[in-house]
Amino acid sequence: MSIKENIEAVREKIAEAAKAAGRDPSSITLVGASKMNDAAACREAIAAGIDALGENRVQEMTEKLAENAYDGAPLYFIGHLQRNKVKQVVGKVALIQSVGSDPLLDEIEKQAEKLGIVQDILLEVNVGGEEAKSGYEPAAVFAAALRAKGMAHVRLRGLMTVPPIETEVGQNLANFQKVYRLYVDINQKLYDNTFDILSMGMSGDYADAVRAGATMVRVGTAIFGHRAYPAAKQEGTV
Repeated sequence: MSIKENIEAVREKIAEAAKAAGRDPSSITLVGASKMNDAAACREAIAAGIDALGENRVQEMTEKLAENAYDGAPLYFIGHLQRNKVKQVVGKVALIQSVGSDPLLDEIEKQAEKLGIVQDILLEVNVGGEEAKSGYEPAAVFAAALRAKGMAHVRLRGLMTVPPIETEVGQNLANFQKVYRLYVDINQKLYDNTFDILSMGMSGDYADAVRAGATMVRVGTAIFGHRAYPAAKQEGTV
């Protein structure tokens, strides 16, 4: 199937999940996770109507920016971001989804201030408490949201999560529901219901994420096809 056909199939599945949850399918933003796909694939996805593209790696994103790969769609950074690479991302993307520590949050604020801009961000929630993953523990997210609220050069739009890899279909539904409750609580208590993004769900579980309240899903393999990962470096399916 072509990228266009894959996007249509994903949108159909999103629509089914949204309607089952009593939600409007048009309220769900579809992000194409374009890691390890070239500029031509990005352009094909944009031509097919993808809502946004998301990159995981700074170097790859920088190279594709130089090729004008993302022209016509918003670009989001969705991968682990190191503090020493913040200056390569702030101001280059519409949204940084993976802000998972106070030092990273502070560095983004510092760089955005230098550029005289306000950078939109999401706080990443390590809902599974996995040592190998970045992100705030659920119990620490409220304090991080309060910290972000006091900054002049970042705007917190909501939350993002990458749950543990499923060993059984539907296993992450409870994790998605947990992050949704956290999102609602912080939104009501700190942000006067101005949050508008809850980014969760990837190729294997985005329908469950939509059922649980996601407003944004990040889909790679189901749109672009399987990636050829280097040996011994395979990760969860985005």
